[in-house]
Amino acid sequence: MPRSSGNGAVTRSTLRQQIADALRDEVLAGRLQPGQEFTVKEIAEQYGVSATPVREALVDLSAQGLLEADQHRGFRVHEYSVEDFRGMIEARGLVIEGMFVALTEGRPNAVRPDDPRAAPLVAGVRRRGEEAQRAAAAGDLTVLIGYDLRFWRELGACFGNPYLADFLHRLRVQSWVCAVQHLRRLTDLRGELWAGHTELVDALIAGDNDTARAIIARYNAHSIALIERLASG
Repeated sequence: MPRSSGNGAVTRSTLRQQIADALRDEVLAGRLQPGQEFTVKEIAEQYGVSATPVREALVDLSAQGLLEADQHRGFRVHEYSVEDFRGMIEARGLVIEGMFVALTEGRPNAVRPDDPRAAPLVAGVRRRGEEAQRAAAAGDLTVLIGYDLRFWRELGACFGNPYLADFLHRLRVQSWVCAVQHLRRLTDLRGELWAGHTELVDALIAGDNDTARAIIARYNAHSIALIERLASG
């Protein structure tokens, strides 16, 4: 049998992920609006690539709930409702509660505060949280989303269950996609965005799960109230 290095498959897979990431960022930045339609050909021409990795990337984003596929018209950005947002927040809360359970029950891979692995991991998470807080204070939504997603991705990894962490990341991306269509209507977001990242980290480091749960509950209530207010206005 002929030998194959597999480089072509790796390159295509990498390109597929790069296109998916770029389009996700376009949606989060508000440059691709809810309900906006486009075809594989249009995206391929925009990025100067072949249709195959574009089609694969669009299918991936459809599976994640960010796009909708239309057999005859191509793809469009999914339009989420406020009720969808409430459901996402509820689901996020349940996933995070599952992480707390894994931590308190001493899951082998969970990083507890007294674990030797904790210090470097927590330091990285805290840095992401500090950057997210600065962006929130400045009202810089694009920067906030980037750091917030990284913050929760890295924090989720500390709980020792990669499946929960991956599911939480997907929910957070979806909830941001839903939220940005409302948040970007405001010209000044200073004082509107949640900025309790380091407070949450401090509670977890102290092993104070009750305070951490209360912080997350306040965060969820703040998020729902904000989006409901903007949607109704």
